[in-house]
Order: sequence, then C-alpha cells, then structure tokens
Amino acid sequence: MVENAPARRETELLIIGSGPTGLFAAYYAGFRGLSMVILDSLPEPGGQVTAMYPEKMIFDVPGFPAVKGQDLVDRLIEQAGQFRPTYVLGHRAERLEHGEDSVTVTTDQGLQIVAGAVLITAGIGTFSPKRLPAGQDYEGRGLRYFVPKLSDLAGQDVLIVGGGDSAFDWALSLEPIARSVTLIHRRTRFRAHEHTVQRVAATRTRILTPWEVAQIFGDGQVEAVEIVNNATQEREKLTVQAIVAALGFHADLGPMTQWGLTQKQRHIVVDSAMRTNLPRVFAAGDIVSYDGKVKLIATGFGEAATAVNNAVPLIRPGAKVFPGHSSDAS
Repeated sequence: MVENAPARRETELLIIGSGPTGLFAAYYAGFRGLSMVILDSLPEPGGQVTAMYPEKMIFDVPGFPAVKGQDLVDRLIEQAGQFRPTYVLGHRAERLEHGEDSVTVTTDQGLQIVAGAVLITAGIGTFSPKRLPAGQDYEGRGLRYFVPKLSDLAGQDVLIVGGGDSAFDWALSLEPIARSVTLIHRRTRFRAHEHTVQRVAATRTRILTPWEVAQIFGDGQVEAVEIVNNATQEREKLTVQAIVAALGFHADLGPMTQWGLTQKQRHIVVDSAMRTNLPRVFAAGDIVSYDGKVKLIATGFGEAATAVNNAVPLIRPGAKVFPGHSSDAS
C-alpha cells in the first residue's frame, strides 16, 4: 500500500529509509505484530541499491553466494509485504517532535506521521558522488558515478577510477560484457576487501597503481583519457568510451541534523540496543556509528532486528524484548 498525500497517519513504528535495512526492519516489525510506515525521499523502495546499483552483484549477503542488487530488494519487499507495510515515498523527513508516548515526524510535504517509535535506517542520508576533478565537462557524456544498467556499457572500453569495494565490484560486473576494463587507483593500496581484489586480478581486467586521470578527450563524448603515474610521472593515453568514477559519496543527514541526535562524523551514535540519545528514536544500518561497527548489509539486518525488538516494549508496554525465534511461530 502506498500513501502519497494523507494529512496525518498514525502507526506503531515509523521506519525512515527503504533500503535493505529498512525493508528487513519492516519484515521484523511485522513479525512482532506491529503496524509500520516506511518513509523515503526516493520515489521507489530500495534506497541506494535501487537508485544506483540495481544490476550490481552483491557477494556478502548470507544465503546468497551472489545476488543482483534489485533481486535482493525485490525479495526483501516480498518478505516485508506479508505484513502489509505502508510506503510513503517521495517525502523527506523534516521535523521531529516528542509527545508523551509518541513521536511525530513531519515531512517536507506537510504529512504528519505519529508513531510509537521511530527507526532511522536512511543509509548515509542524502548522498552525492565525489566528483572526478578532471571530468566536469564529461558528466553524463561517458563519465558516470554509478551504472544503473550494465548493458549500457556492453562492448565498450571502460576505465574504472577508485580503490574501494565499489570500484572492484564494478570491475567484476563489467568485465564479462565490456570489450576491455582498466582499473586505476591513485594509491598503491586498496580499500576494497582483499578477496574481491584477488577475484578481479584473476580476470582480464588491467589494474594500475598509483595512477590517476590527468585529462579526458572527446568531441562531445568520452573518447580517450590520459592517465599519469604519481610516482614516476609516466603518462599513458587510453582509448575508452566510458569512465566509471567510484570515488565514494558525500553524506548529508539533511534536516535530521537539527533533531538533536548525537552524531560522530556524519553518523548517528547508538548504544547496543540501537537506541539514539532521543527517546523512542532508534537507528540501524550504515547511518549508525559505534565502536567496532562493520558496514555490511548483513550487519544492518541484525541491527534492524535488535532495534525493533527493543522498540516493542516502548510501543506496547509489558511486551518482551525477545519474542523467540521465527521458526517457533505457528
């Protein structure tokens, strides 16, 4: 069920963010018998995965040796769907106010959602890619920061810039369909998981360090790029039709920065129960920070279940934090 323009809605749990963590939180809230609303500024569920990586293969989700991003989102929507969550899409959370036993969030379109508790799973908040310094004139004309459709780059010579997991994941996804793939990184060490680096190294992908983009050439579209070795100043010109700049993203919590949440480096600080410093407000997924935090989708799933279970006694006084295992339910 999708609500686009009600004036006011009441629910037991408001989930802000419809990425994988938020969708699993909706399933788990339904398992605990709660009603829920899922709020997201994007026009469809799935968060960053649907918006930027729908065809990208994900390799660290339990139970799936490999799963395409959109397929994972579709399965999570199906899983949550058995409990009939209400989706409020295209709305951004603006204001938060506390009542005696509730929290009210008002969106940028004036919708008020009154909930017994709020769970923020908004990933990194509003996100924008870090720009390739030499690429300003070629954005949208061969230079891109993510690849919604891998088939768009089939048969092309592709340059991937970056040393993190995203860069190497794009290399794995594109190598089978591109004419050639070259990956460059301005440092000699990578941030990506070593196993992923080894997998890419075993393909025909050319990996160069410490190189970066010096200049892009093309008449309206990317046709070639000059790269430079930072250590030796050696230069090389590559024929490419596509550049994927996987340099990371700037995160912006937007209006949530005005809510009084304790933050650390643009992330929300939580305790072991996923409680924030604000009453009845929990958080889970990539948006949270605590000692030892590991940013994995699987981590977000566990945090979502922890947050929901600890929210239940606030929403329904007398209820237990842990209800037992789902396999015990009849």
